[in-house]
Amino acid sequence: MLRTLILIIASISFIIMIGGATYEHTSVVPIWASAPPASLSMFQGNYPLSAWNFWIPIHPINVILLLTSLIVNWGTARRKFILMTIGGYFLVLVVTFIYFVPELMSIIQSSYSTVIDPELTRRAKNWELFSLVRLGVIMVLAVSLLFGLAKSNDPKLA
Repeated sequence: MLRTLILIIASISFIIMIGGATYEHTSVVPIWASAPPASLSMFQGNYPLSAWNFWIPIHPINVILLLTSLIVNWGTARRKFILMTIGGYFLVLVVTFIYFVPELMSIIQSSYSTVIDPELTRRAKNWELFSLVRLGVIMVLAVSLLFGLAKSNDPKLA
């Protein structure tokens, strides 16, 4: 029971992250990426968008929940699915911290101007495309985690 409960909580947390990313890609990213630097005003001024209030805590929570799920499900048929998810998520996080975060910070900290910068627009559109690919990878990892949830939690059947 505890094995399953922890894996369910980890799965919910992982899918919540997908929900946040999907929301950003449908509602926020198309706007700021449309005509930078003018379109970046949502990140600047007295009342900027603070998406990091979601993103900074969600990743450690997911890592802790996934590792806890792995530990309690180690001797079960679920282990390989949880390991695949953790391995893929680790790679996504590495790429996120090497490319996505620095590039996003560089783009959104550009000085405001009403003149559209073609180079900045190109960088924003590339970021958006690569981030959609990253979201697709995370969705595949979530499916793997859910497949693991569908497997037996009985170590005798592993």
